[in-house]
Amino acid sequence: MEFLEIKDLCKVYGQGDNRVTALDHISLDIKKGEFTAIIGASGSGKSTLLHAIGCVDVPTSGKIFLNGQDVYAQDSDRLAIFRRRQVGLIYQFHNLIPTLNVEENITLPILMDRRKVNEKRLYELLCLLGLEERKNHLPNQLSGGQQQRVAIGRALMNAPQVMLADEPTGSLDSKNGHEIIKLLKQSNRMYGQTLLIVTHDENIALQADRIIGISDGKVVRDERVVRS
Repeated sequence: MEFLEIKDLCKVYGQGDNRVTALDHISLDIKKGEFTAIIGASGSGKSTLLHAIGCVDVPTSGKIFLNGQDVYAQDSDRLAIFRRRQVGLIYQFHNLIPTLNVEENITLPILMDRRKVNEKRLYELLCLLGLEERKNHLPNQLSGGQQQRVAIGRALMNAPQVMLADEPTGSLDSKNGHEIIKLLKQSNRMYGQTLLIVTHDENIALQADRIIGISDGKVVRDERVVRS
């Protein structure tokens, strides 16, 4: 059994003439610790697939298993807890709370769960992200690249099994974008987390272990990246 199994996944929006099939019977198996890039044109369904895996957008039909657990067999309360604890989500835009400082934004998922913050892990993440000198700064006191680092720290704080990033470099310049991908790859290696990145950037995709291409809601490409 693979770590992440996607079985015959479908997502349909609307009805009749307004019916749109965003995911069309997608099935995939992903290994633990694998770095996978999902590519495709705008509207291809790649972000919808990522959001279904992340329990953000409930599929119309099909199943997702994580470590053998049927994710969507849980009720809404358990699904919310599962999403907070097992899945780390990073978006193109940082979605930080403007009134909270760096440390507070990073630890927000823990506090929402009413659990004690692991201070050792927090310090380790602040160092990994290069934010130890910025921990008391508010988001408007940070650069775009630093804000995205905070978003990554927030996603990593709960030590999730799966990290999902939706165009994480889309709002950054090339230098900051390169640094963000470097950080995600580093966390993938350090923590053994399964990493899936949605991207338009072929250069980012080629850094992954595997590239999956999506078109019209279907998998049209699935290949391992061979490095010399």
